[in-house]
Amino acid sequence: MDDLTAVLDTGRLAFAHGDWQGAHRDLSRARELGTLPTADLDLLSRVCWWVGRARESLELSEDVYNRFEQEGDLPGAANKALNLGLLWFIRGDLVIASGWVNRARRILADLPEGVEHGYLRYLDAIVELDFYGLGPARESAVTLREMGQRLHAPQLTSLGLVLSGLADAHTGNPAAGFAQLDEAMLPVLAGQLPAEWAGDVYCTVIHTCHSLGDLSRMRAWTAATEQWCEQFHGEVVYSGICRVHRLQLLCTQGDWSTAEAGIERSGAELTGLNNWVAGEAYYQLGEIRRLRGDAGGARAAFDRARDLGAETQPGAALLDLAGGHVREASAALRAALAGRDRLSSARLLGPAVEIALAQGRTDEADRLCGELEAVATEFATEGFRTWAVHARSAVLVAQGRHEEALPVLRRAAVGYRALQARYETARIYELSALAHTGLGDEAAAESDLATAVAIYGELGAAPDVARLDAGPLPGGLTAREAEVLRLIAAGASNRDAAAALFISAKTVDRHLANIFAKIDVSSRTAAAAWAHEHRLSGRR
Repeated sequence: MDDLTAVLDTGRLAFAHGDWQGAHRDLSRARELGTLPTADLDLLSRVCWWVGRARESLELSEDVYNRFEQEGDLPGAANKALNLGLLWFIRGDLVIASGWVNRARRILADLPEGVEHGYLRYLDAIVELDFYGLGPARESAVTLREMGQRLHAPQLTSLGLVLSGLADAHTGNPAAGFAQLDEAMLPVLAGQLPAEWAGDVYCTVIHTCHSLGDLSRMRAWTAATEQWCEQFHGEVVYSGICRVHRLQLLCTQGDWSTAEAGIERSGAELTGLNNWVAGEAYYQLGEIRRLRGDAGGARAAFDRARDLGAETQPGAALLDLAGGHVREASAALRAALAGRDRLSSARLLGPAVEIALAQGRTDEADRLCGELEAVATEFATEGFRTWAVHARSAVLVAQGRHEEALPVLRRAAVGYRALQARYETARIYELSALAHTGLGDEAAAESDLATAVAIYGELGAAPDVARLDAGPLPGGLTAREAEVLRLIAAGASNRDAAAALFISAKTVDRHLANIFAKIDVSSRTAAAAWAHEHRLSGRR
């Protein structure tokens, strides 16, 4: 008995100090020596989660719930049911999460108001976001702030700020939204929220920063939370989540080699613990591989992200585009955009512009660019504004309005430098080279193109280096003939190709006749197949 007591005391102390591995070792050992009191079994169930033992954590948590019910500890049972609802929610299983939340609701209906009622209100609002929009979230935010004051519970005030911040950020008032989300993080870092709920607040804040393109705030909160995590020992979940977000930022900055292995490991570690963030990790892994030219690896990563419930667009469509499957890429993004609200469409519209231009559909690209500009005006974040300016510059270059394009390109370059987005900066230099070529300034064009190629090379963006430094064109085609064939292979009509290249339809006819003779085909279908075989669809 003395051994059991000593091991229990050591395990409890380790838990209190945030030494999750030590707590797991000692509490597990104590369980082998004898039956754990319910409170200690509860500690073990929680610590299992933080060291990455999801299945063990959930099984023990159910045992704890059943014990609380049998012992008549209804507040304890309600609290455990709420924790189980939260953990199943962040695993991505909304049906099981809903079942546990409803158990908590049944118990709490007969209990006086307490902190658990606030947690229930928060969970209800988070789940309802996907089904009923932001209305219930706003109502619950007010209720939670009032409960926080009445019960002297800063954790409920924090959760209320999360909901109201989300509502404002998603309805065109990101300044007010971020101010509330920033305030919601303060109790998290002060240790005033249970670790499980603190993790949900952190993920929500970082995800909102990423969704709205506020990378500076994302960097600041990721760094602050990593510093806070240093107090814990042997913890997998928090450190893994922070690592994913730090590596996302590292990818933006262009250190793909460092990021690739780390983000794949983090995705694997978080699978089953936080499937939302694990899905984000695999999506980012797919993006790294796509940009480095590993099409098979990118597809596998996107498939894994999809299995975990993550959105795989626009990356999957851009992968199709790089492989010459332009129609498939266009169809995929059209489907992804269908029924989207303005905020969730923002990340898709720039790539949709790129794909429309690849098809020679400048009118469609101009329309999509206008939609992105409207979103950027409404939400006014640096990321959205820069994406919109980038899209507009690409449309202007495609329309041959090179002089108008140059100042727009300069604004895009400034925006991407502020975001520390190196790959996108290289794309702006590439567009600037096209604009200078259109104006007859070959020296400036060569300088910009050399800068783009140098950045692509430093990043390891092999397909872009090959595309810009590809040597002689196959089949003896001229640069103009290759451009015509690229558009035709993408599904453009002769009229579309003529509009995209600012030449007459008769000139397109003449180019096609020369192309057919040079590559020895007799139909547009055969010419398109030849273009894809010789990878012309990805070349300038």
